[in-house]
Amino acid sequence: MSAAVAATAAAATVSNDSARSGSSGTSKSHHLQKGLLLPSSPISSPLPLSRYESQKRRDWNTFGQYLRNHRPPLALSRCSGAHVLEFLRYLDQFGKTKVHNPGCPFFGHPHPPSPCSCPLKQAWGSLDALTGRLRAAFEENGGLPETNPFGARAVRLYLREVRDAQAKARGIAYEKKKRKNTTQQQQLQTAGNSTYSPCSTRYL
Repeated sequence: MSAAVAATAAAATVSNDSARSGSSGTSKSHHLQKGLLLPSSPISSPLPLSRYESQKRRDWNTFGQYLRNHRPPLALSRCSGAHVLEFLRYLDQFGKTKVHNPGCPFFGHPHPPSPCSCPLKQAWGSLDALTGRLRAAFEENGGLPETNPFGARAVRLYLREVRDAQAKARGIAYEKKKRKNTTQQQQLQTAGNSTYSPCSTRYL
């Protein structure tokens, strides 16, 4: 009789262990399946800025720092074309483009054979692109187009003078890009629909 009781107790123990094991396995499997089926919670991250937008933000911050360091400090609302010219001339000290003086033997030489003591300045293309980005940033930050100091006539004339002077000093001709007429644009668009041709743009 005791042997039968012992056998019954052993069977009950095995049954309980199996039930617990099966329940645990089912629970783990359920959690695993549940974890696989549930999508991960979305992480909101800002879209990366384009190269142009990133450069424009850096330029705007640089100009703001220049105004704060101005003596006396200058408010943006009081900034004029004359202050923009001061800023552009201030940037020349960080330039990397050799601009030969009229008395230099390499004046007008596009590829001088040896170094000279002529100063390094900001290239005209860099200043022109910088002014365009700051003009856009000014209006994006609440400025009015009619009071935009970066679009002042004095700034446009200065950029033109820098372009002409550097063209002569460096022996480089700056040619304006001609706009294509509507007929040519339509023809190119039609051709582009049938044949894909990647294009590259140069960033100044």
